[in-house]
Amino acid sequence: MAGTSEKDIKLLWGRAAGRCSYCQCDLTHIMDGLGNYHVGEMAHVIGKKKGAARTTEGTGPDTYDNLILLCPTHHRMIDKAPEGAYPNEMLFQWKEKHESSVANAFKKAVFDSVEQLKEEIALMLYENNKCFTHYGPYSEAAKDMGSNTQELWELKKLSVMVPNNRKIINVIEGNMGLLSARQKRLYIDFRDHAEAWEYNQYNRLDTYPLFPEEFQKEFGYE
Repeated sequence: MAGTSEKDIKLLWGRAAGRCSYCQCDLTHIMDGLGNYHVGEMAHVIGKKKGAARTTEGTGPDTYDNLILLCPTHHRMIDKAPEGAYPNEMLFQWKEKHESSVANAFKKAVFDSVEQLKEEIALMLYENNKCFTHYGPYSEAAKDMGSNTQELWELKKLSVMVPNNRKIINVIEGNMGLLSARQKRLYIDFRDHAEAWEYNQYNRLDTYPLFPEEFQKEFGYE
């Protein structure tokens, strides 16, 4: 979608956590021996061109507000359906519901002990570290200049790491009473890093707090 800015593309992928806004399937794939790829498609809610699906009197812009992230199956489904089967309002509701579920994930999770809380956090930290190790700028895959690892890294940051960081923040905020004073301070360090790092994905910052290793030692796997 040539007219869409990089910022809008990243916002769409990040807020949807790299999943279809209709069926919630994962849109990034890794196949052994065949490389890495994604199947996500950015669909216009209001059609861009006259005569396109869901066109109004005007035309829809190539911006985040008018785009919805879908898998190929459901993109085709809404575009090929009879006029009126999937009105604009319905697609906006899909998008809002899905993005809200991503943003609010784990907000209501309550744990009985700090050990249970740590186990949940450790799994998400492990997944983030795996993404960084396998696809990040210092990974073996990134050394292959002919691969598409950089593209997949950009997607994994938005579809895995950003959502996991939000979940960690949400689940700790809902269980602060389980933490010691030291653990609360470590959490604040992590939160400051995570929020700035996410913002940096959409609007480049000159600097931001680095990932706090002490948080990893306290809440991650040994």
